[in-house]
Amino acid sequence: MSDANTTTKTAAPSFRKGKNILAVASGKGGVGKTWFSITLAHALTKMGKKVLLFDGDLGLANVDVQLGLMPKRDLNDVIRGRLGLDKVVQTYEEGGFDIIAGRSGQASLSNLPSQRLAHLRDQILEVADNYDVVICDLGAGVDRTVRMLSASATQTVLITTDEPTSLTDAYAFIKLGNAAGVSKDISIVVNMAPTVTEGEKTYKTLLKACENFLRLKPPMIGMVRQDKKVKESIRHQTPLLIRSPNTEAAEDVEKIAATLWGALSKAGKKAATA
Repeated sequence: MSDANTTTKTAAPSFRKGKNILAVASGKGGVGKTWFSITLAHALTKMGKKVLLFDGDLGLANVDVQLGLMPKRDLNDVIRGRLGLDKVVQTYEEGGFDIIAGRSGQASLSNLPSQRLAHLRDQILEVADNYDVVICDLGAGVDRTVRMLSASATQTVLITTDEPTSLTDAYAFIKLGNAAGVSKDISIVVNMAPTVTEGEKTYKTLLKACENFLRLKPPMIGMVRQDKKVKESIRHQTPLLIRSPNTEAAEDVEKIAATLWGALSKAGKKAATA
């Protein structure tokens, strides 16, 4: 994660920013981002919040797959101009939260013209007014779509693991966020941590690179311990909080959900008095 030149921070963006939107991102795939998004949505719902889970992984959507759903309407209908975003919202009855499904295998969706992508972002902000929290499960990586949706979120939760490639790509995500002036809204979750000590070590590795090269200290809002019950729940297309609610991983995500809700509430009160 070496970086010869420190990134210069630019002025903060002037576009609209959501007041209750959590973006979940990762520098690379395979780190449990979608699973975390689903479990976070479920945990917040169990806290009594009205939650919408938006599958923003344009082109490789799989929220519906992990939940065992076959949606009749999805984001493709919005992209093609057939329906407004509010018309493709569906309730996931077992979890008690709403979802907007993506469309797998539609590579064209990840190459939307900037104007249409901005229109989609604006629709998300409008739909968000009907919810306590909107969780956007973003695509892996740092492409234009991911950067725009992340920058529009109230906070971006960046998922990483102890794999060197995951850490390197997480650093790249933070670096680009810093260049766009939105790095202060990024926080870290270490997923699949073998132990608490190992999870803290993983975070400190990423933190050291950010401090040395970007002069940033992105906070860690929690870690999720490695748990074989997670793979079982994914394989059975059943949320962890339904299939194995008393596991360490479930406990960890519920703790993170409480922390994030506290942060959103604080940000909302601050905005209201500004």
